[in-house]
Amino acid sequence: MTIAQQAIESGGATPPATVKVWDPFVRVFHWSLVGLFIAAFATGDEVERVHVVVGYTIAALVGLRIVWGFIGTKHARFTDFVKSPATVVAYLKDALSFKGRRYLGHNPAGGIMILLLIAALVGTCTTGYMMTTKTGWGSHDLEEVHEAFANGMLVLIGLHIVGVIWASIEHGENLARAMITGRKRSEIGTDAPRA
Repeated sequence: MTIAQQAIESGGATPPATVKVWDPFVRVFHWSLVGLFIAAFATGDEVERVHVVVGYTIAALVGLRIVWGFIGTKHARFTDFVKSPATVVAYLKDALSFKGRRYLGHNPAGGIMILLLIAALVGTCTTGYMMTTKTGWGSHDLEEVHEAFANGMLVLIGLHIVGVIWASIEHGENLARAMITGRKRSEIGTDAPRA
């Protein structure tokens, strides 16, 4: 029996319709990263000065997000959403048949996606920085690796969007809106799969 069920049975108040899940830093980070990545991808070779400034800004944000993953609020911490590979695979199997467990924070697939996105961003930013050094300046091979990371990001972003849409349909809630408002639906048995 959940705490909410116990509270109701003992004459307590009904749980709120929504609960706060995403703190302001996570939300600002997420949407800033969306805008900055679009700007970085759009400027590329055409507006190098803007591209470099945007790249450094992304690197700073990613660094802050990594720190926040250790010291941040409950659902922002890596310990809340990084699961074992077996758990991720089991979740994906359930989700593909619309029987995935609902999580207030990130589900196991979302957790692995965050790690992949952070790793790809670190790779993109690192290779971008290396291209500005004396050693990396003008290196065609380094530029190819940088572009591969950036293009890999596009694939990951596409998978992320598909996952958000899938989970939104599966659990009947708008996850994109939750990343704007910071709030998600609260219900008894919130971690139970939908019937």
